[in-house]
Amino acid sequence: MIIKNISCLVTCAGNCPKIKENLKDAGIVDNGYIIVDKDNIVEVGSGDGYKKYLDCNRPVIDGRGKTVTPGLVDSHTHVVYAGSREKELSMKLKNVKYIDILKAGGGILSTVNSVRKTPMEKIENETKDRLDRMLLHGTTTVESKSGYGLDFENEMKMLQVNKNLNKKHPMDIVSTYLGAHAIPEEFKDNREGYIDFMINSVIPYVREHNMAEFVDCFCEKGVYTAGEARKILEAGKKAGLKAKIHADEVESASAAELAGEMRAVSAEHLVSASDEGIKSLADNKVVAVLLPTTSFYLMLNKFAPARKMIEEGVIVALATDCNPGTSPTESLQATMTFACFGLKMLPEEIINAMTINGAAAISRESQIGSIEAGKKADITVFNAKSLDYLIYHFGVNAVDTVVKNGEIVVKNGKLVYTNIV
Repeated sequence: MIIKNISCLVTCAGNCPKIKENLKDAGIVDNGYIIVDKDNIVEVGSGDGYKKYLDCNRPVIDGRGKTVTPGLVDSHTHVVYAGSREKELSMKLKNVKYIDILKAGGGILSTVNSVRKTPMEKIENETKDRLDRMLLHGTTTVESKSGYGLDFENEMKMLQVNKNLNKKHPMDIVSTYLGAHAIPEEFKDNREGYIDFMINSVIPYVREHNMAEFVDCFCEKGVYTAGEARKILEAGKKAGLKAKIHADEVESASAAELAGEMRAVSAEHLVSASDEGIKSLADNKVVAVLLPTTSFYLMLNKFAPARKMIEEGVIVALATDCNPGTSPTESLQATMTFACFGLKMLPEEIINAMTINGAAAISRESQIGSIEAGKKADITVFNAKSLDYLIYHFGVNAVDTVVKNGEIVVKNGKLVYTNIV
């Protein structure tokens, strides 16, 4: 494949995440080209260097008037679920806090009930539709958490959906076990019993049967304490899973500090992270995955302190947090908008945060997240004359073409991939 005459080629070049001033360097090439062989990028340049490949029977995409980026990486989602929670919207508009919705049996526990009642095949079909919408919006790799089963059978059901769709769908799906998303109703008077159940029964099975690569815990006031989170994540790491942590979303629970102490791969949300927590993230190279669409949807009137994090040298990534209750969107382009206007991030910072830094949040930065020789050919072509224009013109899907593993899977804004049985 040849992509030529690219008006704005955004390479995000580098096999390592970008921090501080380097986050502003998106490796932009004018009049660029990309040469793809099978599923890998073999050459990137500018001008007419592509012409020597024209007689090789390669399909050609004209990038004139387009912005071309690495395939977007959505590094924090809850894309596997059943049902919807639109009735909670009016509660939010009446200023009912999310933690209070949760205590009333809504929120996560509402979705838990839906997942438990819904057959795996139906959940898989609904999730495939969401993955298709992600792909149509330019995402080529997604992290997907369990956490709406909260018992052995249904947590494994969710992780099995990830495994099935990773084989059937063009997108790569990276699995995370999030049994510690809430306390299930049947354990509401026995927190320690549920934690022991996860540590002694579920986590060993997850690792032994290769059901997930990461373990996560929702460390927040009213959910899991830092001490409980430490216990769960240590058990996961001991079993061979890498650690992530939902951290300090509504109030500081010292979760960012814990993420640094444990050298987690990532800490996520971080709206209320303390100064000490931010320093701990930077010192220990923990990726901060920020989720501005969630802050917007929850009407918190508060966003994660992205500018402070960037100044302190934290690795900042961006993701959708796609889920039925607090961020019902599959679009990383929506995340771009709120990262700009809510987090005050620059276009170059935003694109790095959802490509190379997003890849680092799922331990994939050596394979994906940038356009350079040797990387996988995951590429998104936008109908935008520049990166600035892509961020500036919001509320539309600007995707023209998506290439995944060297294959065109979206063309002229429509899905064209063949289902894998």
